[in-house]
Amino acid sequence: MKKELVIRNVKSCCESVAEETTVSQDELNELPIAVIGAGPVGLAAAAHLVERGEKFLLLESGSQVGSNILQWGHVRLFSPWQYNIDKLAKKLLEQSGWIAPPAEQLPIGKELVELYLEPLSKLPEIKPHLLLNAKVVAISKKGLDKMKNAGRDQSSFILYVEHQGKTQRIEAKAVIDATGTWANPTPVNADNIWTSEERALNKQIYYGIPDVQGRHKKRYLGKKVAVIGGGHSAINTILELAQLDDQVEINWIMRKQKVEEAYGGEEKDALEARGELGSRIHQLVDSGRIKVYTPFIIQQLSQKEGGIELMGDYKGEPYTLSGIDEMIANTGSRPDFSFLREIRLSIDSATESVEALSPLIDPNLHSCGTVRPHGEEILRQPEKNFYIVGMKSYGRAPTFLMATGYEQVRSIVAYLSGDMESSKKVELELPETGVCSVNLIPKVISSSCCRS
Repeated sequence: MKKELVIRNVKSCCESVAEETTVSQDELNELPIAVIGAGPVGLAAAAHLVERGEKFLLLESGSQVGSNILQWGHVRLFSPWQYNIDKLAKKLLEQSGWIAPPAEQLPIGKELVELYLEPLSKLPEIKPHLLLNAKVVAISKKGLDKMKNAGRDQSSFILYVEHQGKTQRIEAKAVIDATGTWANPTPVNADNIWTSEERALNKQIYYGIPDVQGRHKKRYLGKKVAVIGGGHSAINTILELAQLDDQVEINWIMRKQKVEEAYGGEEKDALEARGELGSRIHQLVDSGRIKVYTPFIIQQLSQKEGGIELMGDYKGEPYTLSGIDEMIANTGSRPDFSFLREIRLSIDSATESVEALSPLIDPNLHSCGTVRPHGEEILRQPEKNFYIVGMKSYGRAPTFLMATGYEQVRSIVAYLSGDMESSKKVELELPETGVCSVNLIPKVISSSCCRS
């Protein structure tokens, strides 16, 4: 009898919680869809929501759209405009009299923002729903603990947003997280662990691609510089540094077994700008202008009177590289899940991507050109109507393409609007571009988010 009473009381409690948190379908439909992040993919989501007649709110933590892109605004993309613009966004812009940039021209990041993202954000259908300087610090289900099941799917989302010095609660029927990964760099330490020593050197370490020829020029003139990383960002950084003066000592540190692995396809790459990048760095290394350390596994950093010391394993032996004035870390980035603690997520343990997406994007198996198009069904989370899209959906994998993100949000918005048929028809037109990574794969596809 006591056992029955306990069970009845628990059931009653759960039913009470469900009654307090759930809303009618009509009430839920009146709520907006929240899109977090006003970069290319977030703004594309807004364009598709406009087309579908859905209420939405676009939240951007920066002071303007494309804030993260402007941090590498001086960097040229590998692919031309025709693959950098969402088709529906282009349609909306052209209806306002906008003229698209030359389709075959390669834009720099700043042009992507100024010539495309800003005009898109200023359309009368989007501008009133855009909130800048609005940082989402937490998301939860209204009135529900993460462990509660009853009424969960029928409950709205509550976003806690820091804006103008106050924390606002914003209610939404669905959430599309397009925050990317740029703001969360990977540490220099080869074990990928942040240490107090590395954090203490933050004024001498630049994470990302500095504007070496522009606003950061004085920082590197006449200095001994260490560039960490073996990807296109590191190559771009080194090429810029080499144009300063002969007094800049460039030290290139990678984990790759051979420097040749960093050159990519060179003349075999049908993305001409990317192939040229590999050829130029190849020539620079052969000229002796830069010192290459690979494989160099960095285990410890320390500040000495003569500069930064990098200690680790170089070609299988203990090694210390001393006297470094400045470091540039092009070591990749990772997603931030800290504000999603109260949301039920399915994240792959290795790539930190959306779990169902992981087998399609694993860089151990795929280049960015071999990732097949995917949409709402693959990106679906255990938390109903919550989605992670764009670069963040790929976690730590470097195989993301901007055009892929556009197709992701097209499919998701179709689903949220009740158009199941359209959400399942996932298609993506990309050019055949030769190689997409250091592995030479014939006739693979590549596009816009691979930056130079």
